[in-house]
Order: sequence, then structure tokens, then C-alpha cells
Amino acid sequence: MTGPGKMTFHVRAQRIDAHGSQAECKSAKLVLDTDLAGRSDAFNPAELLLAALAACMLKGIERVTPILGFQLRGVTITLHGVRQDAPPCMEEIRYEIVVDTDENPQRLALLHENVRKYGTVFNTIAPGTSLHGELRRAD
Repeated sequence: MTGPGKMTFHVRAQRIDAHGSQAECKSAKLVLDTDLAGRSDAFNPAELLLAALAACMLKGIERVTPILGFQLRGVTITLHGVRQDAPPCMEEIRYEIVVDTDENPQRLALLHENVRKYGTVFNTIAPGTSLHGELRRAD
């Protein structure tokens, strides 16, 4: 049930065959690696989780940079997840956000604070996972 100010999301996924599945949202389609042997041309569920987190961070940066008047030329995010076997879960996710900018260190820290504070996926994952990383200026 949703109320005022709530956003809703809808994704439909379907098994294609023993080697893969497909997810659909709006007019987009995404091939899913659901093959027990794995496949190199699609994201597996753990990689999708990391990609969702990266997309959340990037979208947050896009949302907040105009508000802060933050100038940047580009952003690259690298994530590394560690899966625990029993019970299966993503026990740790480390990230590095590299921003191509001339902004000062205090402004970089403010951007990082906003990424951590206002990301839907970030805030969904953080309570159950050791989620940590850094935001730094590109070399």
C-alpha cells in the first residue's frame, strides 16, 4: 500500500531457459545471468545488487550537484562485494567514487555525505551489510 509522497517501482522478470532470464521495466530489458554455470554476457544477482548501488550513487550525484552548485566533469564508481556462504548474504561492500572535479576537499566531503544520506538503495543495503568506501578527486 502506498500513501502520499511515496514512489512505487515495478519490474517483471521471466525465465527464458536454463541459461538465463530477462527483466523488464518501462521500455527497458535486461538479460539476467541465472545459469548455474554462470555466463559472461549478463549480470548475476550479486552483480545486479552492486550495479543498483552504483546507479543509486550516480543518480544521487546527478540530483545533488545542481543544488550544491558542484562542478564536475565525470564520475567513476568501483564496487567490490564479499559474499558470505552460510547463510548466503553480501557481508561487505567496498566502494570508491572518483570525481573529476576542481572542487575543494570540503566540497568533496559534502558530496560524499549526500550520497550516503539520501540514496534509496544505499540506505536499504547499509543496515544489513558492512558498506564503506571513499569519494576522492580524480588524479
